[in-house]
Amino acid sequence: MPIVYRIDKFVVPEAAREEFWRHVHRTHGILRGQTGFLDDTLLERLSGPGRFNAVTVIRWSSADDLPAARAAAEAGHRAAGFNPAEFFNRAGIEADVANYGEVPRS
Repeated sequence: MPIVYRIDKFVVPEAAREEFWRHVHRTHGILRGQTGFLDDTLLERLSGPGRFNAVTVIRWSSADDLPAARAAAEAGHRAAGFNPAEFFNRAGIEADVANYGEVPRS
């Protein structure tokens, strides 16, 4: 199966930045222990006119690994008493999340 890239882009207000990254680090700590996890990268915009100022990328060995990883992340959120949708709404964070695959080279 081809590698899957989970790329999540966020507009994070400065007032929510510290809390946002704290939640991201906790979530990625959970995901790093999941079957199929290859690696991840956490990015913050340094310059440019782009709309998103935070991006996370995780590479998974296959799409078959995603349901269990999602369930583990959700369980971790519940254990921490964290509701991502509620936090995003309260903090004014916008998200664009999707899974991607590589385009074959021609």
